[in-house]
Amino acid sequence: MRVVRGRAETPDADRKATAAMLSATAADGTARVRVRAPHRQVAFGRRDAREEGFSGARAAALERGYETVERSVGGRAVAYTGETLAFAVAVPLAEMREGLDERYATATETLLETLHGLGADVTRGEPAASFCPGDHSVRVADGGKVAGLAQRVQKDAALVSGCLVVVESDKSAVADVLTPVYDALCVPFDPESVGSLAAAGGPSDPDRVARALETAFAEGPWGDGTPTETIAVDVLPEK
Repeated sequence: MRVVRGRAETPDADRKATAAMLSATAADGTARVRVRAPHRQVAFGRRDAREEGFSGARAAALERGYETVERSVGGRAVAYTGETLAFAVAVPLAEMREGLDERYATATETLLETLHGLGADVTRGEPAASFCPGDHSVRVADGGKVAGLAQRVQKDAALVSGCLVVVESDKSAVADVLTPVYDALCVPFDPESVGSLAAAGGPSDPDRVARALETAFAEGPWGDGTPTETIAVDVLPEK
């Protein structure tokens, strides 16, 4: 497992760095993990880009100081405040049509075990009308959504990725920008559905959480038993 650290200079370059990580895994068969706090942005999914209200949703994000990007996986818009974490694990594949559910299960279980180990009372599932709604989410046991997962599959490799709301202030920050974004997209969204790791009893230090997730994925089922190698994001080939 190779650990990729750092953040590229712009949101678009940072997104391309994760795509390059996936391509590198497809080429050499070595799994890679990357956990970082992306630039302040709203990342739209492919479904969002097809909606009539997409231009209005982008304008709403830009008006509130969030750059906009379109990610290559499905799902709905996700907001990153500068402290919200994004994690991605690129794993080699022998057959691209197999293993989708198993990868989701492995990633969700690894995420839950890590967050429990950090003292957070979280569980599978999500409240109604939450951001980026989907079947693979993590929520505060008695509160809002803190994480969602998605996948991108290509020949020879898959990318399992997700977002994680860590600090308490992100609850209102994420809700404030996503409310007009989801309104423009005509997608139900309840601002009260946003949770945070801190609200679940976990740490409010994004860097501490990021390092814990790196370790968990590197030492987990997708690790190949060889020593972990850490590389900087800027040494990845351009994609």
